[in-house]
Amino acid sequence: MKSNKNRNIVDATAGLGYDAFILASLGAKVTLIERSKEMYEILQNGINEATSFGGEIERIINRMELLFGDSKDILVKLSPEVVMIDTMYKDRKKTALVKNNMRLVREIVGPDSDYVELLKIALNCAKNRVVLKQPRYAVPIREIRKCSHQILGKTIRYDVFMTN
Repeated sequence: MKSNKNRNIVDATAGLGYDAFILASLGAKVTLIERSKEMYEILQNGINEATSFGGEIERIINRMELLFGDSKDILVKLSPEVVMIDTMYKDRKKTALVKNNMRLVREIVGPDSDYVELLKIALNCAKNRVVLKQPRYAVPIREIRKCSHQILGKTIRYDVFMTN
């Protein structure tokens, strides 16, 4: 987000819109794509309600645009600078349950069994980079080239693939 670069971001797996909201609060214009009709409607209702708060919340929400459909089809039409993909984590080594909101999302959208195909399309469409959010200890994807670099958190990591 430095120097006003990479300010147009596509969140290809919108879910509840947490990541998009954070990016928009940092000044980015974020296009969210959600393919689950039920999740899309939940997110659209949340966006509409948040807009009614006015002030800074409304300014952040106004930097977000929600689209319904499959990112694999929509990305090729957008020619985005940056694509972010947050897969539905399937391999959990912990026995503790995930947070209620993520259990809800998982129940509604199901598994992201086609995320490798989405990643391949994103790598061909993104002008600058693709960011893949995964569990910190996720196994690298064999079908995809090695990432340019990683940003490590306590429980998650961001694999960054430079495309320019």
